[in-house]
Amino acid sequence: MNNLDSYDPSGVGQVNGNLFGLPFDYDSARTIVFGVPWEVTVSYNPGTAAAPQQILDASPQLDLYDFDNPQGWQGGIYMPPIDLDILAKNNYYRQQAALIIDRLEQGKSLDLEPDLNPVLAEINQAGKDINQWLYDRTQAAMKAGKKVGVIGGDHSVPLGYMQALADRYPDYGILHVDAHSDLRDAYEGFEFSHASIMFNALKISQISKLVQVGIRDVSKVEIDTIERSNGRAIAYYDSLLKQQMYSGKTWLSICQEAIAHLPQQVYISFDADGLDPKLCPSTGTPVPGGLELEQAFCLCREVIRSGREIIGFDVCEVGNAEWDGNVGARIVYKLINLMNLQNAK
Repeated sequence: MNNLDSYDPSGVGQVNGNLFGLPFDYDSARTIVFGVPWEVTVSYNPGTAAAPQQILDASPQLDLYDFDNPQGWQGGIYMPPIDLDILAKNNYYRQQAALIIDRLEQGKSLDLEPDLNPVLAEINQAGKDINQWLYDRTQAAMKAGKKVGVIGGDHSVPLGYMQALADRYPDYGILHVDAHSDLRDAYEGFEFSHASIMFNALKISQISKLVQVGIRDVSKVEIDTIERSNGRAIAYYDSLLKQQMYSGKTWLSICQEAIAHLPQQVYISFDADGLDPKLCPSTGTPVPGGLELEQAFCLCREVIRSGREIIGFDVCEVGNAEWDGNVGARIVYKLINLMNLQNAK
């Protein structure tokens, strides 16, 4: 597939089944991006399981010149075919999870007739299986010398990749862009809930720091978790960020302060609902407020400008709509180009 001699990066984007229409395959690409169509535990708007396909479909519309890494595409990007077996399992378990969510929202016990506890156990096992699936594939890609990105699905998706990174890096941090802290313990009974991804991440001892930016829809128990973490988790709440900016503090200085908390190796976990909802209105749990796209890019750019290394990323909670896919594709492309800047220098 790799035929760079005849490829025109300024030409019409090719619809060839690969991200951004690029002429690379698994072997020739430096960066592998796994799409994981999984949103079993989504508790508000469904549709994020379609995000990998929406982002793939929108991606050839992007121009490839990136101001941070103008030749970044030449390193090669490849997205393996979306696993339709995972999508089928998602659709099945999503229906089962909806029964549990509906029961809980009515204030009723799962022990009522019919008993839904076996269903909950089955869903939790399916979550473990997805984690293992992603762990195996990201581990294999890294062993082959690849950089790796992940597209969800809901925000439960990247845990297996985080676990694979922990086998490679004895100390790394997470830069987390989100409207939510995602620090709930087994939200709604789901061990691998989208609202529990950072709670589960903090079980990984190699993750020494979690820096969250844009948080604006948060529970008391999550705030307590942050305050009891002895500085391991640090939150930049959206309302307080805005108040600082209204008082004259620059966004760049806020970004530099946030990044200064992180260790040398940094993983970026980017939830689309961290942005202003006008940018991804079909996200699973939209919240008013949030970041502009260039604000988020400025934050991620400061990881590199500070001398740190981006070791991986995920982009999750992009909605099932063409506009959301377009924005999601731009986030994926920017994070790939920033991640590969170390190789470009």
